[in-house]
Amino acid sequence: MSTKSPKEVIDAALVTGCNKVALPSRDFGRFALLTVLAGVYIAFGGTLSVILGYGFPELTAGNPGLQKLLSGAAFPIGLILVVVLGAELFTGNNALLMPPLMAGKCSWRDVAVNWALVYLGNFVGAIGFVYVFVYVTGLMSPEPYHAAIVKIAEAKVSMPWLTVMVKGIGANWCVCLAIWLAMAAKSSGAKMFGCWLPVMAFVALGYEHSIANMFFIPCGMLEGASVTPWQMVCDNLIPATIGNIIGGALLVGCVHVYLHRVKS
Repeated sequence: MSTKSPKEVIDAALVTGCNKVALPSRDFGRFALLTVLAGVYIAFGGTLSVILGYGFPELTAGNPGLQKLLSGAAFPIGLILVVVLGAELFTGNNALLMPPLMAGKCSWRDVAVNWALVYLGNFVGAIGFVYVFVYVTGLMSPEPYHAAIVKIAEAKVSMPWLTVMVKGIGANWCVCLAIWLAMAAKSSGAKMFGCWLPVMAFVALGYEHSIANMFFIPCGMLEGASVTPWQMVCDNLIPATIGNIIGGALLVGCVHVYLHRVKS
């Protein structure tokens, strides 16, 4: 077969999840670097999505779907780098830690500690990339990028709390389905395409990904957006993160383990 069966994917996710839980205690330095790299990779994808998606204003002014398509087509490079090269991404771990948890291979405490540490490392990586490779280099200073990133940041903290949470569910449902598709693939090309399509969809649909927003909102703030750190955390990151956990852990991790794991 050119792809793994759903049962084989669960088996692979179980092994991967167990390794992720064990990594901090086995080699914390390597683990910490992998968390930072994931934040960098996602921020890299976010940067490219703005540059391509908002770089053709004459074309997209009358074709709003084209801007969404261009941004969506560029952003998945972040997840592709995470999956193919290996990194610790909070939203991916939302789903990948469910198989070992449901199999009794780890505890809720193990899951919570992993998620908290990975989330923090992702934030460090995203913020570092924003400052060094975007703000210092002036990538977003020229128009139309300056106005675009300011508008994006302000819009993300202006939505109702429940709306952000539900959009967070949609975002990580797509992201973790992409990871599941990548695990089912047996070639690098198929893994990349498995990552690309669902992630392109969530970006085009305007869903909320907490780690991506660690790029978009701080980048907008550095460019002068009227957003405070309190607004970033309370009006976006908290509800988006809750939604991401529901979308990844429940709708992908738990659902697919329930459907496809063979009971012993």
